[in-house]
Amino acid sequence: MTAARLTYHDPVLLDEAIQALAVRPDGTYVDATFGGGGHSRAILAGLAGEGRLIAFDRDADALRNTLKDPRFTLIASDFRWIPNHLKYLGEGPVDGLLADLGVSSHQFDTADRGFSFRQDAPLDMRMNQRAKRPAAELVNTLDEQALAGLLREYGEVDAAHRVARRIIEARQEAPIGTTGRLAEVLRPMARRGDEHGFLAQVFQAFRIAVNDELGSLKALLAASAQLVKPGGRLVVLSYHSLEDRLVKNWMRTGDFLGQEQKDAYGHSRRPFRPVGSKPVKASTDEQARNPRARSARLRTAERL
Repeated sequence: MTAARLTYHDPVLLDEAIQALAVRPDGTYVDATFGGGGHSRAILAGLAGEGRLIAFDRDADALRNTLKDPRFTLIASDFRWIPNHLKYLGEGPVDGLLADLGVSSHQFDTADRGFSFRQDAPLDMRMNQRAKRPAAELVNTLDEQALAGLLREYGEVDAAHRVARRIIEARQEAPIGTTGRLAEVLRPMARRGDEHGFLAQVFQAFRIAVNDELGSLKALLAASAQLVKPGGRLVVLSYHSLEDRLVKNWMRTGDFLGQEQKDAYGHSRRPFRPVGSKPVKASTDEQARNPRARSARLRTAERL
């Protein structure tokens, strides 16, 4: 294991996630977000010779961290396509599926990926570097209404129309092509003392839009009822309210809006039962060690 792989990403709530997955030695599992391989290594440690782990990641950088283990398969793909790949591999429903959502430490810390406003870099934000549309294209081409809708829906940005108007005014002077330029344009609009939070919301909004993160999450959750066998576990780590709300509603009701669906006899049609009434959060020690853990919410559900 190289030093680069060790520092690629520090998994949040690692022990708690593996415990929630309830790994069986002979089971088959899916790691939907391989990243640096931290969760996958821990899952493999709990598997016997007949166990199997299939992992997915759409970021080419993550694929370099692949594990040499006959029980392990790594597939270069957005996790929305997991059902197609499992069908191709001849795999039926699995014993557990783990998804650690959001952006890896590597993606944030690698300046030229354009995820962070702390470093000046091309305004990219693509998780799949082969995708056609970087963030700069959205910033420089969307009209005011579309920009405002994106900022409001994906970043929960206050006064989204004012922010959108400021972007349009600035790009008329010169295209906004870097993270530093976007931050410079919008920094004066932040409330005093909340510059970091405001820019984080804006950058989150563009990142989610570029990667269609909520679309991928909805596709994964909708397919999870067919992917996970009865008694198996669905474990999801989310990092902002938009993700967590979808996960919570789906696990409780089988509906993204949280509206319980019933059959003709009045029986609930939800495919999962939440394990625990509240999400698991990182300890104060872990939050101090890994700031990314502060916003983490881990939810678990068992297939009915």
